[in-house]
Amino acid sequence: MAFGWKLYGDGKTPPLGEAVAPDERLSWPRTIGIGAQHVVAMFGATFVFPLIMGLDANLAIMMSGVATIIFLLIVQGKVPSYLGTSAAFVGSVVAIRAAGGDSSAVVGAILVAGVVLALVGLLVHFIGVRALNKVLPPAVTGAVVMLIGFNLAPVVAGVYWPQDQWVALATMSFVIVASLLLRGFWARISILLGLVFGYLLSILLDATAGPITSPDGTGEIVTRDRLDFAAVAEADWIGLPNFTAPTFSINFALLALPAVIALVAENAGHVKAVAEMTKRDLDPVMGRAVFADGVGTVIATSVGGSPTTTYAENIGVMAATRVYSTAAYYVAAIVAILLGLCPKFGALINIIPGGVLGGITVVLYGMIGLLGAKIWKENRVDFANPINLVPLAAGIIIAIGNVTMVFSDTFVLGGIALGSIVVVVGWHVAHAVAPAEMKNALLTEGGYGRERGEGAALGDDPSFDPSSVDRTTGQEARLAAEGHEGNRDR
Repeated sequence: MAFGWKLYGDGKTPPLGEAVAPDERLSWPRTIGIGAQHVVAMFGATFVFPLIMGLDANLAIMMSGVATIIFLLIVQGKVPSYLGTSAAFVGSVVAIRAAGGDSSAVVGAILVAGVVLALVGLLVHFIGVRALNKVLPPAVTGAVVMLIGFNLAPVVAGVYWPQDQWVALATMSFVIVASLLLRGFWARISILLGLVFGYLLSILLDATAGPITSPDGTGEIVTRDRLDFAAVAEADWIGLPNFTAPTFSINFALLALPAVIALVAENAGHVKAVAEMTKRDLDPVMGRAVFADGVGTVIATSVGGSPTTTYAENIGVMAATRVYSTAAYYVAAIVAILLGLCPKFGALINIIPGGVLGGITVVLYGMIGLLGAKIWKENRVDFANPINLVPLAAGIIIAIGNVTMVFSDTFVLGGIALGSIVVVVGWHVAHAVAPAEMKNALLTEGGYGRERGEGAALGDDPSFDPSSVDRTTGQEARLAAEGHEGNRDR
């Protein structure tokens, strides 16, 4: 089923305890309203991460809409999802640019990772999720997610925060308070609200305190206004975003490949979460979902857009509304495409002050890293077992410290790429040479997840509170079988 949704009841909001299925819809005015909520939910992270990666935010938003439509078609409308910008590649992009790569090299490297992700999806489709979990147990997946996030700490400290430390501090504080005090849908978009707050605060400070003297994005100390609306005034209302053709490098591709591990976990978790919410067995389409995300990333980056992933922000909207209709996602995708065709809108995004991004990224990067710890905790990974402790510890420090291995003048491995290799290869080598009692302990300690098999590692913890769905990175969490009936306040 791709189109031709059945009208749910009288087309009005479902009563408590009932839900609108993926192949159903409400009346079109209500469906458009739900679609608009999905746009708002995905919006903050979808344009923040392209800005951080130095890519065109307008193009990223437009291609997220295109990728979402492609995803829905490939999964045959069985998995409602929005494909927003992935945070998993931010660390890789920082490393690529530090090594001299430009935007074309960045999107080329991510495109290669998208191809690999699509191939993994095909593999999952034919061999099943259990085999994948043997290759990437939660101990390994958690470590890779953690090192991707914590590797980015120097970017906050050295690039964004110094541009306007007080605005950064105020923005960070606002996000923390908003995420705790607001309820329901508003809490889920606290990052977007923080951006608006920082934007307005910068305008106020420009009007009252005048220009600021501090490092700009290049590190040069200059005196400037926090916001310069000249580019917004010059931009057209209607037009195409800036396209970038990809270029390819083996070194840069290796830097991007570790993110594939995080994306596999994200997509698998999303499918498990939606399966719990809709009371349907979606394991048969797990491979399709991973494949579709890979295809979406390939298509988006082929023109210079950002990598994509399934978004937990939008799971929050579904949990709140009990509307799982894919029709609403088509509406959201079309709106995103239209926004991408407005250069003035893109210019408004591109002038977000560095200090505001500093306040946002200090939260986002930390949350990405702690999601790795969350995976460990939910799967009871035991670090008293040297199989888990030793290789993971080594890989994480290599990534955080940007340790490098120089093989030749043209081939260097370091940071996230080297750390991920040490984690994945090191864990399996440790498992191969360890005594039998250590290997047996993994079956109950969480090395491969709980005894229930692949679901424990990739997304079906029955104790999960749906209100805790991560709303910034797209990393999917679990949804309780009893807890999806409606919005549960934080």
